Amino acid sequence: MAKRAIFEDTVAPSERPVPRGAGIEGPKGARRAIRGWLWLMFAMVVAMIAVGGLTRLTDSGLSITEWKPLTGALPPMTQADWQAEFDLYQRIDQFHLLNADMTLDQFKAIYWWEWSHRQLGRAIGLVWFLGFAWFWLRRQIPAGWTGRLVLPGVLGGLQGAIGWWMVSSGITQGEGTVSVASYRLATHLGLAFIILGVLAWYALLLGRSEADLLKARRGREARLFSLATGLMHFAFLQILLGALVAGIDAGRGYTDWPWMGGGVLPPAMWDLTPVWRNLFENDGTVQFIHRVSGYLLFVFGVIAWNRGRRSAFAPTRAAFHMVLAGLLVQITLGIVTVMHGAPVSLGITHQVMAVILWVLILRARYLAQYPLGGTIRGKA
Repeated sequence: MAKRAIFEDTVAPSERPVPRGAGIEGPKGARRAIRGWLWLMFAMVVAMIAVGGLTRLTDSGLSITEWKPLTGALPPMTQADWQAEFDLYQRIDQFHLLNADMTLDQFKAIYWWEWSHRQLGRAIGLVWFLGFAWFWLRRQIPAGWTGRLVLPGVLGGLQGAIGWWMVSSGITQGEGTVSVASYRLATHLGLAFIILGVLAWYALLLGRSEADLLKARRGREARLFSLATGLMHFAFLQILLGALVAGIDAGRGYTDWPWMGGGVLPPAMWDLTPVWRNLFENDGTVQFIHRVSGYLLFVFGVIAWNRGRRSAFAPTRAAFHMVLAGLLVQITLGIVTVMHGAPVSLGITHQVMAVILWVLILRARYLAQYPLGGTIRGKA
């Protein structure tokens, strides 16, 4: 066998395959465009969470009693169509027990909230499909990113199914149910935050080239990254607990702070049987757990911040300062919301702030893993 030179080309330059993502615009251009597409979907999901929160706070979530993924995109067009929708709503327990005196015009008001929420979901799905198809057909998806970009679409489809699973729990006749199951609401909201996290994380990664990320990872602060990961998981748990509070309107039951019903523990905390029902259906128990979890989350946040403020990288230090500020704002909002009986304006502000805090934690985690250059100082 003949010897070959160490640096000999085995394939002529013109015969070498062009990797996916290295098209006319090149990988960098594709990354920039894909990043913009991901941030667009992120903004749409944030809007959907806000509209979903308003739908819940206005008790509008059960106004559409059927799930029609395609034909449901069109609202009632005639008076007869509106009456037909209203007739369907009049069959469920929520109407009989809470809204028996509701007029057709009043029904339209709650219908539009739920319809808008569902339309946003359809729009997000369409934006994902069109964007993914565009980049895939033009061979602009960077190597290794196809599966990652499929994931938001899969999660979005699952979210639609879970949304109906949630709504169906409240559409009952003769069972006395007037709202959706709180644990299903928590599942629905939790998946929305997972989708937000996936979109934000991928958008952050696409903001820099693979070479830059590889270089930055050499400065990874492992302990700080672990703390940020723990804080992210803890914040997610707190979001789920907040959804349980919202699901049974537990935020309106005890408006004194720092006490609950005049004491450290709420009265009748474990009165429901079996005992596990108190964790989901007892407004005092659910709010108490959410409060205590919030305090513990803040303590954990201070621990993470204390480590983050000693990072060798200025952008990382700034990111953890913002996390601590976000935690202070959110816990203050939570207290004010409870003390005012969770009105719509404060309730939705508290929910939107949860989104902001979630992103701040994700960004701090990202910078602990892939620090940016800047002012570097020795670790304390």
